[in-house]
Order: sequence, then C-alpha cells, then structure tokens
Amino acid sequence: MGLSEDLESAARKLTESLAGSQRPAAEMRQVLRLVEAAAELVGGSASSLDVKIAAAALDEMQEAFTMFAPYRDTRKVTVFGSARIAAGSQIYELTVDVARLVADRGFMVVTGAGPGLMEAGMVGAGRERSIGVSIRLPFEASSNSVIEGDDKHVTMRYFFTRKLMLMKESHAFVCLPGGFGTLDETFELLTLVQTGRSAPAPIIFLDPPDKPFWKPIMASLMPTLLAHEVISREDTGLYRITSSVEEAASIIDGFYANFHSIRHVDGLLVLRLNRAVPDGDFEALARGFAHLHRGVFRSGGPTDAERRDDDHVGLARLVLDYTGKGYAPLLALIEAVNRY
Repeated sequence: MGLSEDLESAARKLTESLAGSQRPAAEMRQVLRLVEAAAELVGGSASSLDVKIAAAALDEMQEAFTMFAPYRDTRKVTVFGSARIAAGSQIYELTVDVARLVADRGFMVVTGAGPGLMEAGMVGAGRERSIGVSIRLPFEASSNSVIEGDDKHVTMRYFFTRKLMLMKESHAFVCLPGGFGTLDETFELLTLVQTGRSAPAPIIFLDPPDKPFWKPIMASLMPTLLAHEVISREDTGLYRITSSVEEAASIIDGFYANFHSIRHVDGLLVLRLNRAVPDGDFEALARGFAHLHRGVFRSGGPTDAERRDDDHVGLARLVLDYTGKGYAPLLALIEAVNRY
C-alpha cells in the first residue's frame, strides 16, 4: 500500500470514528481540538522531529490509557524508588512490606516496572494487583520478571509521558530512596499538587529506620526554601515522612476515610464525600476555613455537569468558592471532613 492509500485509509478511519462516536458533546469538543491540533501540526512549520515526537507521544499515551481503562474505578498507589537497590536490603524489604499492606487494603500498586524498588513494590503487591509503566532505556531491561508479559504493563519511550501515567492514574504515592529519576518524579509530584495541576493526594516519604534518606534531605531543603520565600509554610504539609509501613498505609487509608474526590464546576470547587457533614457542624466548619472561601460554603447534591457525566452522583457534596493557590491549603479541610 502506497502513501496515498495510507492517507486515504487513515482519513476514512478518522471519519468513521467521529461519525460513530457515542461520546457526549462536551467530550466531542475535546476530540475536535485534538483533530484540529493534528491538522495544524501537519500543515504548519513543525519539523519532522517535532511531528515524530508528537506522534510517538500520542501513540504511547493512547496505549497507556487503554491499559489503565479497566482499572479506572480502582484506587491505586504509585511507588517511586531506585532501580539500583537489590533484593535483601532493608529498603527493598520495606518496599515489599508497604506494597503488600496497601494491596491488602484494596489498592493496586503502580510502579515504573523496572528492577530494584520498582520490582519490590510488585513483589509485595503481587502480579494481580500490580500495574507497570516502564521506560525504554539502552542499558536496562524494560520490565521486571513480576510484570513481564502481563496485560497490565505498558512501555513508554518518553519520560514525560511515563510520569504522566504514573501520576495521573494514582490516588496516593509512596516515595522511597532513589537517585535523579526518583527525585525528579517526587518533586514534579509535589509541584503538581502544590499548583493544583494534580488532585490532592497523600504523599508518603518512606525512610529506612537506620539510614534515613528523606528526613535529612527535607530538613536541609525546606528551611532554605522557606527562608527565600519561594514556597509557603502550608507547602510543607504536602508530604509526610515516616519509617513505619503501617503508618504509611494508615495515612493513605485515612485520606479517603470520607473524602472521595474533587471537581471544579463553574468556578466552584466541589468536594465529593462518602458521607455528608452533619448540618449542625457546617457553620463551624465554614468559620474555621473562612480563609479558603469567599462566602460560598455549602452542602448539596451533584451539579448539572456531574449529572450529565454520571460523575459519582450518589455522593454527598461540599461546595466552596475556593481561594487557595494550589492544593496545599485544601489538605487541612480534607482532614477535617475525614472526621465525619
């Protein structure tokens, strides 16, 4: 088949997909944005390398989205950690233990699918509860033996698409000791939650008891950042440091004791809750968190947008016109509603 035939086939497939789509109108507008962006990329001044990067990134994201789709409603914990730490070490066994604990509590465990602590996370969770997002590297195997050949594994070419999938799909994060890659993942995660580009989630820095890693790093780093006024005091609450796997699992469980998820609708922040805050406590809660809203702080049912999307319509709601910058200030409110 020649190039012209390939183009005709691709155009026909796209036309058929658009015509036959059952997606709601709001989603179709996003689909059209995607098509228009592709058309502008092809017809614009992008170089061949630009087009190659865009095509490869979209292709592997589509593959990863498809892989994750069956587990969309299952809560997941991503484990970050070094590929260089071998089985038998204290940190490796700590990773096995924390992954086993969170898997026993119903979470799936997502890792980069490589050796070292990524393998340890999958050993602890077991193959059935593990999801792997590996990276193609010239000097390393793409996946460990626990997840190799499993349908719940995808291999990425680019670090940025891999990090997207490791963070987008998970509801909690456990960061173990690691090198440049682990530090990059950890600080990007903090940045995304700090700036509100990722949903609030528990972030655990898990230290080996007799050889701390995160505690000395953050003890040195955070006072310097605060002294230069490049972060706020609330940002220090984005993470918790512990050496206890039981405490790590309890923090993750506790974060979702009542809090379920968030969504922005028409300029308002909607917190979805498993149980409604009692009416008698609402006034005190609104006063206690007056710095986080401009006067709108109410309970309610799902918004019209949530009903259209069938987005957890059976849950209770707390709605506020949120004034915080990023999600660090929101964590205290989430902790408060989790008491109900």
